[in-house]
Amino acid sequence: MFSVFKRNRLIRLLPEVRGKYTENAPLKNLTTFKAGGTAEVLFIPADAKDLADFILKKPKNVPITIIGGGSNLLIRDGGVPGVVIHLGKNLSKIEINDDEISCDAGAKDFAVVKTAQQEGLSGFEWLAGIPGSIGGAVRMNAGAHGVEIKDILVKASMIDSFGNIVELTPEDLNFSYRECIIPVDGIIISATFKCKPDSPDAIIKRMKKLLEKRTEIQPMGAKTAGSTFKNPEGIKAWRIIEKSGCKGLKIGGALISNKHCNFIINTGRASALDIENLGEEVRRKVFEKTEIKLQWEIRRIGVKTPKYSTFGGSR
Repeated sequence: MFSVFKRNRLIRLLPEVRGKYTENAPLKNLTTFKAGGTAEVLFIPADAKDLADFILKKPKNVPITIIGGGSNLLIRDGGVPGVVIHLGKNLSKIEINDDEISCDAGAKDFAVVKTAQQEGLSGFEWLAGIPGSIGGAVRMNAGAHGVEIKDILVKASMIDSFGNIVELTPEDLNFSYRECIIPVDGIIISATFKCKPDSPDAIIKRMKKLLEKRTEIQPMGAKTAGSTFKNPEGIKAWRIIEKSGCKGLKIGGALISNKHCNFIINTGRASALDIENLGEEVRRKVFEKTEIKLQWEIRRIGVKTPKYSTFGGSR
């Protein structure tokens, strides 16, 4: 069964909210891949309290999935059962307090970087070329140029499965390479970071230099979710992907970038299945060549093959 709530229409079982529910909502435009299926119900909360109330009052067996900036994410073509919660513009506030920046989880990475630069606060320059939003950056311990989120985080706030807002320290999050430890059903809603005062001109010069370097080696502007696979210990994933003959490999509308072969690009009409199958073919070839099992860095969610044209209807 595609959804346990099919006969009753899930939306009828959900609590009243101040935000917005949408049934059978397309999700591909909420991702950087621009591919994938629909949400059974999409919920855009009005604010953090609206989200906490929803978590408290929703039926306990209704599954939820969180989407922020939509990078590092592949939504499968069969869509996502349950409620997909989009942390977007209603949860995107950025505040400055001396040499700290507090951000809602839906704040775009570049908006935070730009705000810090304009306020003369250094520490975020490395994040300038990373797509997505702050909630996802915290959850995956985003990093670049030798810096990671864990290096600048002061604290974060999370909504737990009972609708409580809980404050977390970096120690609570137990950061490691591209991940942290929080409950599966925990939702990061805000974070505070420590910065260093510096002149806006000096900061923007460093930002431009890092962006130029990134543009030289990565397919900036393409429909991609960022790095596809985690780097094995002591090895750059792109090196073994290239050595395994995968540069330029293509399945359907999905392509391994010739510029940086740890990036999969949607060339225009790739399905999520094209993208996932291409990733799995890369993993197969790399293992065949090196006996190294690449681990996906991109989060893959939803149902692979559509069984229904919409949630609650048959094909």
